[in-house]
Amino acid sequence: MNRRQTILNLPNCLSLLRMLLVPAFVALVIYLPDDIGPSACLLPAAVFGLTALTDMLDGMIARKRGLVTDFGKFLDPLADKFMIFGALVAILVSPRYAEISGFFIWVTVIIMLRELGVTSLRLVVASKKVVVAASFFGKAKTCTQIAGVLLILLEPLFGSFGATHIIAYVMMAAMTVATVGSGLDYLRSYLPYLVGDANAD
Repeated sequence: MNRRQTILNLPNCLSLLRMLLVPAFVALVIYLPDDIGPSACLLPAAVFGLTALTDMLDGMIARKRGLVTDFGKFLDPLADKFMIFGALVAILVSPRYAEISGFFIWVTVIIMLRELGVTSLRLVVASKKVVVAASFFGKAKTCTQIAGVLLILLEPLFGSFGATHIIAYVMMAAMTVATVGSGLDYLRSYLPYLVGDANAD
């Protein structure tokens, strides 16, 4: 198998598809008018669900078929960040979710800071060829964020909007707790390597 075939294997193609679906999803959330009925919520949620499904499939296929590549290790987390960041920004910008934006903006900031912080930690220890595997907290964070985005997108169908927004606030709280918890867990995992550098100096 040549290098081009290796780069364009099925898991990497799924990661690329995930990145291509993000602009479509964002456009649907922001520009789809409410007067078309339930489709205004269902269609963006379906596209996001499909996007999230590629996240589950690419890693599973790569491990099962022995198709793990350096390009895939770079592309997969990048596509994940595009997916989550795109969803957060789309919800913030959309007038449909304006009533929860005051709280949601803080959730967005926390999630983005966590993702950028963990990425920075990985870069710091990259020269040591250290790879910290995704922990239970990291996986729980990803699942919670995906579930949170989906339920917030669909909440108008449950009749909560215009009232208490219970579903949205519960999911935003869960996303925040999972994000902060996983960030602290990654910091604990990377701390020995960071302290080692400080002692060497």
